[in-house]
Amino acid sequence: MSSALKISGIRKCFGKGDNMVEVLKRIDIDVAPGEFLILVGPSGCGKSTLLNIIAGLEEPTEGSISIGDRNVVGVPPAQRDIAMVFQSYALYPTMSVAENIGFALEIRKVPKAERQARIAEVAAMLQIAHLLDRRPSQLSGGQRQRVAMGRALARNPQLFLFDEPLSNLDAKLRVEMRAEIKRLHQISGITSVYVTHDQVEAMTLGSRIAVMKGGVLQQLGTPDEIYNRPANTYVATFIGSPTMNLIEGRASGSGQFSIAGAGLALTAPDNASKPTLLGLRPEHIRLDDAAAWRGVVNLVEPTGADTYVVIDTAAGKVTVRAAPQTQVRPGDAVGLEIQADHVTWFDQASGLRL
Repeated sequence: MSSALKISGIRKCFGKGDNMVEVLKRIDIDVAPGEFLILVGPSGCGKSTLLNIIAGLEEPTEGSISIGDRNVVGVPPAQRDIAMVFQSYALYPTMSVAENIGFALEIRKVPKAERQARIAEVAAMLQIAHLLDRRPSQLSGGQRQRVAMGRALARNPQLFLFDEPLSNLDAKLRVEMRAEIKRLHQISGITSVYVTHDQVEAMTLGSRIAVMKGGVLQQLGTPDEIYNRPANTYVATFIGSPTMNLIEGRASGSGQFSIAGAGLALTAPDNASKPTLLGLRPEHIRLDDAAAWRGVVNLVEPTGADTYVVIDTAAGKVTVRAAPQTQVRPGDAVGLEIQADHVTWFDQASGLRL
């Protein structure tokens, strides 16, 4: 199957000579037709720069971008058959909602009857048909973001690009709009690339996730692969809230993993003879008074559906996801039982998964 979007060897440098900064370091990603790809990482990792290169707002220093079968490097944004949804909405304040949605169609000289039909179709899809006569100043933040998406949808582009579109919304609206974007993608089937620094958005929206750091692609995979089989300690700690516990120790040939204060009967990989990190998600550790690994409760954080318990152990702080009715208090001595079939092993020196 051919790619809807092919990113090949993309480098981007700003400045020259000693002042040159390489912000993208040979990124390679193939995006399948209909896929929803998430570019996620902290501020400054290069994800927005990569999106701008796909859009044609920036040109790469090296490499190629193909949309469908066409290399679009050097092709103006207007000729790339893309639609972009921005963080700032970028609506025309003097135009009505209907005029904003239909503006790109009008520029392309789409006949009025066809244009109005498309506006009505998109407005119904976004549940904003009752707002078509209003101006952007008369809308809430969530309604403005729907209009911005409607303007992009109306064109029926080959590729959707989202640049942190939910950052300006409050927490409740972000959840609602996240579900709306996922629903619209399921309906339209348009290939999409979505930039965010929010790992919850990445996990809930993406069919695949590209985790970036310092201009380098750290891992590309499904949400399940990224969460349960992280490529390195950076991915392990960036994806997941609370973060994955990383416990220093050493594995013996018999499979015994020794950490400060306890020896755990875990089967370590054959290449784990050197200093190793044991990776454990909070949900894969259970409070058990009979367990050999001991600690003292430092902090209890009830969240409603779960209670997170932070425990001081001889090997460092460990976070456990416990049941909401868990009755422990700071200062309590507790035992920690590991779910051995959910363990991830990392090389301590390189941070790579073993």
